[in-house]
Amino acid sequence: MFTFNPSKLLFLMMLILGTLISISSNSWPATWMGLEINLLAFIPLMSSKDNMMSTEAAMKYFIIQAMASSMLLTFVMLDNILLILNKNMINSAISITLFLKMGAAPFHMWFPSVMEGLSWLNCFILMTWQKLAPFIILSYLSYYQPMMLFVMISSIIIGSIGGLNQTSTRKIMTYSSINHIGWMMLGMMMSEDLWQLYFIIYIILSASILLIFHNMSSHHHNQIPFTWNSSMIKFFTSINLMSLGGLPPFLGFLPKWMIIQNSCYNEMMFTMLIMILCSLITLFYYLRLVMSSFLINMNQLKWNHQTNLKFHNIKLISLTTSISVFSLPLYPMLFFSI
Repeated sequence: MFTFNPSKLLFLMMLILGTLISISSNSWPATWMGLEINLLAFIPLMSSKDNMMSTEAAMKYFIIQAMASSMLLTFVMLDNILLILNKNMINSAISITLFLKMGAAPFHMWFPSVMEGLSWLNCFILMTWQKLAPFIILSYLSYYQPMMLFVMISSIIIGSIGGLNQTSTRKIMTYSSINHIGWMMLGMMMSEDLWQLYFIIYIILSASILLIFHNMSSHHHNQIPFTWNSSMIKFFTSINLMSLGGLPPFLGFLPKWMIIQNSCYNEMMFTMLIMILCSLITLFYYLRLVMSSFLINMNQLKWNHQTNLKFHNIKLISLTTSISVFSLPLYPMLFFSI
């Protein structure tokens, strides 16, 4: 997963550079250029000799992202040429291209099929880093757009319901990511700090879960009883999945708790009710993975020959799990004085 490859390292640096150009530029052409550098650097990272579906996934990703980038450039040119256009209408049109880039519902149809053809490291990049630039560009636009509210609710509903009938762990994490996009968008509508806190915690939890899935080669739901043959792995995965679902007293509950509190202050009760109910659905298919490992114990020959975690992976997973368990009780002591 982390083998050294000079060309991959070069493209990874270009990937980071493209995002930094996009989020630090003060003009739309420079923002568009950064997004294109980011796209062209991620395409070679997606290719893999071990996965036959990587070429198809790279082609789908390129077509969707190129279409979204061309739409973004077109709407920006229209905004500069036709000054009589309504500013809110232009912002909504630009937001659609950003929603398409990040895979928010109902513009998410490419997201599960692309994720299915990637390695776990590329899945992690696509779920986290590739959403950073569209989110920050979206924060520059007006927050209370009708389009943004519609996409936020659609992402939460589709992300929760779409994962119910999935057996692939990659697609389960895909629909989980779509659901968390909705939560981050609601946090963005209320405060910059809220969605940034949510995004950082989501990166920590996703890294731990995807690292476990990679090391245990858990690609499908029915492989879990055969591959999760360690009590430590079951314990770590259950904690991180429950934290990702927002179950107290784990760390993943903290950003959802703050968003729920701010939504109550802003009198968004109906929206908050929908989001909480959909979070219960996502928590259901997280717990389904956990229950499969705890209730079914296979003593037969394992399907996967690489079931032993490496030492540095154990340390990393232990660190993220400890953060998930102990950070929420420490949060009031760290940031609030009695």
